[in-house]
Amino acid sequence: MTARLGDLDDPDYPAYTTGRAAEVLGVQQAFLRALDTAGAVTPQRTAGGRRRYSRRQLVFAGRIRELFDQNHTLAAALRILALEDDQIGRAHV
Repeated sequence: MTARLGDLDDPDYPAYTTGRAAEVLGVQQAFLRALDTAGAVTPQRTAGGRRRYSRRQLVFAGRIRELFDQNHTLAAALRILALEDDQIGRAHV
């Protein structure tokens, strides 16, 4: 996966390895793998099968973590995020 310098400005460019993403979020790598397994955050894969996360995915995973810290389940966290996204979408119409 070869990045052009301009790609790094793209919030959807998969620039983060699982280890780096976990470090940025302050979580264990297992947390990110669990989100992938549950289908909550689906990272891109390299040709060798390694997960790569975008900044947008890290923001989303970080928000899930915040909701977990407030004792929400994954299903509840995803619903809350969907409702928040709907509110943001309506505010921009």
